[in-house]
Amino acid sequence: MMDWTDRHCRYFHRLLAPSATLYTEMVTAMALAHGDVDTLLAFDASEHPVVLQVGGSDPLMMRNAALLAEQFGYDGVNINVGCPSERVQSGSFGACLMAEPALVAACYQRMQEAVSIPVTVKTRIGIDAKDSDAFLAKFVETLVAAGCHHFDIHARVAILKGLRPKQNRSVPPLQYDRVYRLKQANPNLVIVMNGGIETVDAAIRHLEIVDGVMIGREAYHNPWSLTHFEQLVNPHSPAPNRTQVVHTMVSYAERQMAEGEQLKHITRHLLGLFAGLPGARQWRRMLSEHSHKPETTPDLLHDALAARDYVAA
Repeated sequence: MMDWTDRHCRYFHRLLAPSATLYTEMVTAMALAHGDVDTLLAFDASEHPVVLQVGGSDPLMMRNAALLAEQFGYDGVNINVGCPSERVQSGSFGACLMAEPALVAACYQRMQEAVSIPVTVKTRIGIDAKDSDAFLAKFVETLVAAGCHHFDIHARVAILKGLRPKQNRSVPPLQYDRVYRLKQANPNLVIVMNGGIETVDAAIRHLEIVDGVMIGREAYHNPWSLTHFEQLVNPHSPAPNRTQVVHTMVSYAERQMAEGEQLKHITRHLLGLFAGLPGARQWRRMLSEHSHKPETTPDLLHDALAARDYVAA
């Protein structure tokens, strides 16, 4: 979810799912060692619980990343061993690290020894031809021996040679049964299912076996779906309405722009708020056509809402 689940996106998603644990976009340990840490790690207090996802393979840099996560107040830190992009592979992290479980374990140990917040791992079920229950079990066993007990698992193999990242999210088939078997063989581990989960009914089926579900692209493209998942885990949570959410985001955008942020960096995450409803096209068009203009204020959201409501009526 690089370039997607930034702090503005997470603030928006928190309005829709008060009980969810939010994950950041992946931040590299290298960037945290040499970049603008305040910008990379800033988040709003309303985002809690929020987990920093880190990509890297140098144990000392990963330790530093975990220390920064704790210092900035994150509720956990997650090691990305699932991203299949060539850019990530060239940095020797992401899904290619499944081939080096001892290195991942070394990173995990350095990180967890340094902080009191939990360190977890997000991974695939395999890479390239290393696509078997035995390979996944060995990877997990190595991490468990290092002390890790929480795994977020994307139920697809990652094809590192021959498929682009977008293809890796759809071409390799989902194999939920592989994750089920891992959980059944390791009942004491926390196993969270990821990949292709789009409905509450699907989440319920997974939760009969695993401990949690992770929603990615469905939450981004159809953000209102988060309200349905929220009702699953917290049926007493008061359901918001879209108009209230828009008003809250206007106030948020006003605060952010007063600090120098650009409106387009906020509104891009709201394009799918009315997905599937009458007037959704007008909503998207107004935000897309006007949010980049220097003179545009957060009242654009009110105007887009009025245009959408006019068409819907």
